[in-house]
Amino acid sequence: MRVATFNILNGRVPTDQHVDLDGFRTAIRRLDADILAMQEVDHNQHRSDHADLTAIAAEAMDAPEHRFVAALTGSHGATWVAATGEEQPDSAAYGIALLSRFPVHGWRVVRLAPVPTPVPMRFSGRRWPELVRDEPRVAVVADIESPEGPVTVANTHLSFIDWWNGRQLRQLMADVADDTGPVVLMGDLNMGPERAGRITGMRPAVQLATFPADAPTQQLDHVLLRGGVRGSNGEAVRLPVSDHRALGVDLVRTSDAA
Repeated sequence: MRVATFNILNGRVPTDQHVDLDGFRTAIRRLDADILAMQEVDHNQHRSDHADLTAIAAEAMDAPEHRFVAALTGSHGATWVAATGEEQPDSAAYGIALLSRFPVHGWRVVRLAPVPTPVPMRFSGRRWPELVRDEPRVAVVADIESPEGPVTVANTHLSFIDWWNGRQLRQLMADVADDTGPVVLMGDLNMGPERAGRITGMRPAVQLATFPADAPTQQLDHVLLRGGVRGSNGEAVRLPVSDHRALGVDLVRTSDAA
């Protein structure tokens, strides 16, 4: 089975920031993933033509099973508030999505709190740190019946604040600690592969730079494995939309339960 993780940047083209829904469809078809994790997903937002990007991706890859999970609700440029899961289906929102061509027997959501106060961040080209506010994050976990057997798949987009995203990742790992079968963790973790592996105790399916898309120098996007599954034919794919490359890899079940 082919899996992929893709920070879609709301379907935008980074050179001029316009949303390209046709380019987004092309990107999803080109990935041809059986299971796809997406981050920075808009739902009914003005900036993305009020489109349901999860539904567009599901149609493009022919995935009958899909779940959008909002981290924020409200409109970009107006009022953002933390999503609770109680929003109406047509509410404007922003978050992550997980899509599968294979049956899903169960879904669960893990809400990951932001840093509670503004924190100083140093940006390239600026002399002094700036105070920035973090935003709520979320993870979605699915129990998927793949052709090779059941597998637990998680998708998340963690904070850009280093000392906090590790805490969020540990919280997510606690949620899947009791899953006895193979576990696949995908997403934009906003950290490099060594730190991601150290915190999770999981193995990378593929190690390739994914950001920035035009000339990547760092890997922020990951496919991490636990249990009897291994990866092959990994690639970091530049696509018509996003400032990230998508990370795709073939997964095969093994008899090794390590």
